Amino acid sequence: MAPEGIRVELAFVQSGLLGRYLDSEVVSAEEVAALLKRRGLLDGMPVFLDDETMMPLPALSEWGRYLSTGLLDETTLRDYGRMAARLDGHLAGLGSDVLSATESDLVAYRNWRRLWQKKPVAARTWGKEASILDDLYRFLVARGSLPAQPVRLAARGRNALAPGVRSNMDIRHLTFEQYRYFRDVGLGGQLPDEQVNRGYRGWAPLRNRAGSDLALGTGARWREWATVLLPEMGLWPGMQGGSAEFEVQACAKYGKARTLYVPEDAAASADLFCILERPDIVRAAARTLERKARDLFVVAEVDVAGGVVRGTLDGVDREFRMSAMPAKLRRITVYEGEFGLETLTLFVCRGGLMPGADAWKGYRHRAWEWMTALADSTTPHLPARRWRWHDLRHTHALQLLTYLENLMDGEEPDQKARSRRHHSYLTGHIRHNPLLIVSRRLGHADPSTTYEYLQYTDDLVNEFEAAFRGWVGDDDATYAEIAAHALAGAAVSTTGGR
Repeated sequence: MAPEGIRVELAFVQSGLLGRYLDSEVVSAEEVAALLKRRGLLDGMPVFLDDETMMPLPALSEWGRYLSTGLLDETTLRDYGRMAARLDGHLAGLGSDVLSATESDLVAYRNWRRLWQKKPVAARTWGKEASILDDLYRFLVARGSLPAQPVRLAARGRNALAPGVRSNMDIRHLTFEQYRYFRDVGLGGQLPDEQVNRGYRGWAPLRNRAGSDLALGTGARWREWATVLLPEMGLWPGMQGGSAEFEVQACAKYGKARTLYVPEDAAASADLFCILERPDIVRAAARTLERKARDLFVVAEVDVAGGVVRGTLDGVDREFRMSAMPAKLRRITVYEGEFGLETLTLFVCRGGLMPGADAWKGYRHRAWEWMTALADSTTPHLPARRWRWHDLRHTHALQLLTYLENLMDGEEPDQKARSRRHHSYLTGHIRHNPLLIVSRRLGHADPSTTYEYLQYTDDLVNEFEAAFRGWVGDDDATYAEIAAHALAGAAVSTTGGR
């Protein structure tokens, strides 16, 4: 670590900038990019620099390389690097640094994050950060940079950095009325009485509505549904359309592969956006994309049957399996469309490429502002906190689990009987186990995560004859087809199918 008082600068590996900024007669950008790839240094890997000399600090930078070897995605690598840099910045104010920090220094940092900073973080957020800092100190001890971790273990294996309380999952779900108000009024620019809101100042309401329908209809995480490609959705020449089914892996949490099923009404919502809104967006952005062509992956062939795209990236002919394409690659993937180059992803923003996390956050925040401004005694109850995109995943899981329960055993008013049924799932046959069916569909690494939803199935927040009747689309279609598809998939798995 740097001597006391010297601050640390945080940088990140970003190979895409080499061709633009590296100007050297000694080594070319291509050679440096090849070296980064050979050494396994991923984009987003944090590099910690001495503020005065701008040279890498060995201990912390080696930790960044250690993170890179774990094949973490770029966003995660950046987040972890910022956590360590934030700790170092706070310790510098105490006249300390990461290598010389005492237990009291780290406790003071925990208290600052949890209690005293302008916007204290929640226990769950701090719990994640504390685990990363624990990992940092374990690495420093294993490397020999420290003789022992500065934080002692207390009772039950917990240390002073651990959150003060243990919390369950923050499961927040919407009722039918709340979802339609969120989708149609907040995102879609309607008034509560279903009339057009002439004062609406949002943009691309059909895109945003399609996003919410896709999130709810699939139960997918944001990175999974917001990065979907047109061929994956069946919105490609020669494909029949209707419901879609495709594999996610690179964009899935922990890279855990699973199949996503898009019900017909969610696909129809996306198709409507493609027909009415998307052409105008891609037409306006085509010239911009043409200027950026050298930095894009220009697809020349889409092999729908093989799930493969072929094209040119960095002047080299490349082939990628769609399920193995990470979000960063999807964002720069384009093809020659009717108006010139256009993104291969379903969703597109003004710049002509896939909207990022900040863009979707902005859509959601503006939707909340419209909803709260128009709320009155006739509109659904709005919670104190803004809804998140992830709440649609929770809603999908809860409604599907409740529907599968009722499908298996019928409506059961006896709460004790329902409780016994919950526990019996773990020993029941996998084909008839709603808990495991929903767990597989959501891509949970451990069914115990899905088990936390069971406490909500008795709340009766929104009774339906079918799990999602009328939620997605504008007809009276039912999301019972999701359950039927899930059950059919379970039946295949028990007979050795894949």
